[in-house]
Amino acid sequence: MKHQPKHRTAKWTLLLICGLFILLLFVRLAFFVLHTRKPAHTEARHNPPAQTTYQWTDSYNDGTPDFMRLSDPRDAEAFRSWFTSIAEFEAAKQTAELPSEIQDCAGLLRYCYREALKRHNDTWFVETGMVGMRLPGEIHAWHYPDTPLGAGLFRVTPGPFDRSTMTTDFAQFADAKTLVERNTYPVGRDLRQARPGDLLFFRQFGQSSPWHSMILVEIDGHLGVIYHTGPIGHGHDAKPGEVRRVRIEELLDHPRAEWRPVNSNPNFLGIYRWNILRAD
Repeated sequence: MKHQPKHRTAKWTLLLICGLFILLLFVRLAFFVLHTRKPAHTEARHNPPAQTTYQWTDSYNDGTPDFMRLSDPRDAEAFRSWFTSIAEFEAAKQTAELPSEIQDCAGLLRYCYREALKRHNDTWFVETGMVGMRLPGEIHAWHYPDTPLGAGLFRVTPGPFDRSTMTTDFAQFADAKTLVERNTYPVGRDLRQARPGDLLFFRQFGQSSPWHSMILVEIDGHLGVIYHTGPIGHGHDAKPGEVRRVRIEELLDHPRAEWRPVNSNPNFLGIYRWNILRAD
């Protein structure tokens, strides 16, 4: 009988340890739930709004519905950062590593524009290979393709937005001419008006594909451009082009005057900005 108190002490000690273990499990579970649950207002911002909240107007009569415009300056800056970051990422690749869509300058614009407007979750990072890169915050207004336009992101017909014809007015594909005429607006011809995320457009008369575009980016604190050359050569001798990244000074000193972004160059159409950034 004199060993019984020790037995009881050991039993109570074991029960106490088990109780503390169970309590710790509950505390950890509560901590996990509290820190992973999203507030109702945050969840609402990431989901497409109800159809009745869409702005079916077209304030600028440029063919882009107001529900697509990134009116919040934070969203506009996030878009510019995503757009240029994706362009930079593609510019660092070898031609054979580029997404299949990027075969010319318009393909580069379409790809970077579409990917910038997607929801950037873990799946997106794995699919694009941009894992580990320092990237901007998320756009909150909407995400491609979560709008009434669905996958039809690019305006392809003239005229202001018309809800009754939107299924035919927008498409997944648009060439350089359609991008400049239907999806962007002119900012000017002075490079001092340009910002990273804006575009340069050229029209080279006499070429089979005369419309050309470049993405403005920042290179070491200075303005630069990223563009796709398009196929190099003709016929059976043609080779796939490449994505190039150059300082604006190099472009201004281009050996061929028709590629210089200056007022005296009639082939230079000017600086353009995406319609979704229109807020002047």
